[in-house]
Amino acid sequence: MGNGLLQNVADNMIFVLVCLSVAAALFLIAYGAEKYVQKRNGVAERILTTRKITMIGLFSALAVILFLMEFPIPFIAPGFYELDFSEIPALVGAFAFGPVAGVMIEFCKVLLKLVIKGTSTAFVGDLANFVIGCSLILPASILYLFKKTKKRAIAACVAGTVVMTVFGSAFNGIYLLPAFSKLFGMPLDAIIAAGTQINGSIHSVTSFVVFAVAPFNVIKGVAASGVTMLIYKPLSPILKNANPVMERRKAGEISGSGNT
Repeated sequence: MGNGLLQNVADNMIFVLVCLSVAAALFLIAYGAEKYVQKRNGVAERILTTRKITMIGLFSALAVILFLMEFPIPFIAPGFYELDFSEIPALVGAFAFGPVAGVMIEFCKVLLKLVIKGTSTAFVGDLANFVIGCSLILPASILYLFKKTKKRAIAACVAGTVVMTVFGSAFNGIYLLPAFSKLFGMPLDAIIAAGTQINGSIHSVTSFVVFAVAPFNVIKGVAASGVTMLIYKPLSPILKNANPVMERRKAGEISGSGNT
């Protein structure tokens, strides 16, 4: 019993270290992208200003409210996969204030959710939400950072959805599902069986990822991207006032006709 307890503690510590390492890596990618674009545009300023931090807090609060309103899609994936729209504030915030802000909104959202509600998936679902959310937010906001036009925003959202679907599916199959099975105590065979009840084509981890996880991520990405494209332009004047330095634009960027 003592050895089992020690093993359980070790497994959880490893998982916590993986979570922190992933969060640090995503933050560094976002920070590097912003610094590169600043250097390219001849701009020198802090990545996080007081106004940005204030807006990150606001968008994180909106995101956690949406996160707490998650619901299952029983015809796509088992009930422990729940859909939410918390990526919408994160994506809007990332478009307005940069990739670092997007990652921080995702991170703060998950922390707030854990404080308010705790975890029902041994923290695996919370890591999944953060990492897979960032796999949409990061590529989309980095692409948009280089050229802030409506066409680029659409292309960025499409690219982000594709990356989220491919990466999120692979990350589930390679790490998250085995981790969930180990930490939550649910055998992989039982997880696969839950998928089989929904779709008879599911008979392995690979088919589970292809027929359940991938469609789930597509729905999540399309929904978040579609709503963001609808609301970002009306919100843009308010967000520009909240972040005047970062919203300086060269000719042909946001302020022109057909831009967002």
